[in-house]
Amino acid sequence: MSAFKLSEGLYLYPTPAGAYQAISAREADKPRRLLKNLLQQTQTPPLTLQYLMQLSEIDDENKALELLHHCQKLGWVQGVDSVLDAPRGALEDILPELLDKLTENGKVLLADDQGFYLACSGFPHEAAEELSALSADLAILHKRRSGLLINNLGVASQAWAIIDAFGNSQIGFWPIFIGNHSFVIAIAGIPHFNQAEFVTLVWALTIRYAGHDSLKVG
Repeated sequence: MSAFKLSEGLYLYPTPAGAYQAISAREADKPRRLLKNLLQQTQTPPLTLQYLMQLSEIDDENKALELLHHCQKLGWVQGVDSVLDAPRGALEDILPELLDKLTENGKVLLADDQGFYLACSGFPHEAAEELSALSADLAILHKRRSGLLINNLGVASQAWAIIDAFGNSQIGFWPIFIGNHSFVIAIAGIPHFNQAEFVTLVWALTIRYAGHDSLKVG
């Protein structure tokens, strides 16, 4: 018999840290599969054992509960009191406002792996184009050298940065992976990924770009 018991009347929702964990790497371990599946839903699912087992893709009740406890302990999931709906509207309309909340100076863009930006806030068009092209170059470089960084140096971070003489990031580049697609978030200054808008951003992108292989629970 499991030592864990689900709280009643709650709906399962990722935290900002959980949303980042879901899209920060291509590899899909058990926690990341749970988070990815959760972000593919059009509504926050009820926190029930049935839904949990479907989202975690685990048939064993105890193991599904243990996985949820593991994610909760790491601060990747939370229970909310009411149903939340996935973001609505065209991405080009909702992305700039969401991106703007991720930085203290309002300079941020989202680029695809081909070097084109999907949305931008604060950067002039010419600068956004150059940063998008640089993002694509960095993504290729990281793909080639990530084995060295992870295996030999123990550097597990996917992010790159342009730094000043004191080691402070001037512009940071964070790759994100959704379905078969990859993107880069470029931010001038300090990132604010610990915002609710970051979860909404990841949710909107997941619904749009992972829809073909999404898991619907119910």
